[in-house]
Amino acid sequence: MEKILIIDDSPLQAAQLKGILEDEYKVSITQDAEDGFRQANEKNCSLILLDVVMPGMDGFTLLRKLQEEILTRSVPVILITSLSDAENEQRGLVLGAVDYITKPFNPMVVKARVQTHIKLYQYRRKVEQQSMTDQLTGIANRRRYDRYSLTKWKEAVRLNVPISICMFDIDHFKVYNDTFGHPAGDKVIMAVAKTASACLQRNTDFFARYGGEEFVALSLGEPSEKMFEHLKKIRQAVEDLRIPHDSSVSQWITVSIGGVTVIPSAESSYTFYLKIADTMLYDAKKEGRNRVIWADEQMKRLLEKPRQT
Repeated sequence: MEKILIIDDSPLQAAQLKGILEDEYKVSITQDAEDGFRQANEKNCSLILLDVVMPGMDGFTLLRKLQEEILTRSVPVILITSLSDAENEQRGLVLGAVDYITKPFNPMVVKARVQTHIKLYQYRRKVEQQSMTDQLTGIANRRRYDRYSLTKWKEAVRLNVPISICMFDIDHFKVYNDTFGHPAGDKVIMAVAKTASACLQRNTDFFARYGGEEFVALSLGEPSEKMFEHLKKIRQAVEDLRIPHDSSVSQWITVSIGGVTVIPSAESSYTFYLKIADTMLYDAKKEGRNRVIWADEQMKRLLEKPRQT
């Protein structure tokens, strides 16, 4: 069931709208603009009904804030108003509203406009999902990662919890491609993606193809030692696939993994710590491949024992 958030300081008006819509949608109500902003970022709504005239922060100001946030800018907003003049209508549409509902409410009109904009949102969401999925592996692609990473970084800052950034690379992949051909190489990429993503299924995990034979993972809330141990298991799971490699470089297909765990502050930079994760990956490959090297919260290196492949 699609979710609708009503932000209206009038309990009576909000209850009227909920009564019109609750048979077909899951409807939440808040009378406060600040709380509405918070809920819009947390509830994964398909539509927001927003009153224009509210005490403190008015609907136009809140609409502008919603448009500035990555998580809410694509959610359609219908403004609720008795202000039917063209100037206010133009102002709302310019700020990003998709439609107006005027008071007093006509239930048939409310239902029709809500249904139309939710259908449009569902279609856009489907198209966007397809554009953010790696066609070879079915996991998230680089575009989705670029959006998701900054959102999760901000969430870690807000909650003051650890975030782990991890880079994967398939070892000696060019040699494999040159030896067995690109179709075989594609199968290896798919197998590694399937194995790693199966181990990163928590709500706080995210896994994407970064490019070529590289992958990136993010995880929220776990300390460095726990993430280090978890990534060692993933590395071992890939080796346990026993996909034969060119014997001149390795017996099996393996991955090298590098990462970092940090409790970020508002002043810290995601890009800076991504570079640290990439450096840990470089060190893992330089020191023999098929291993995990991690930087903990104090920037001390956690090293997996050397592997023989």
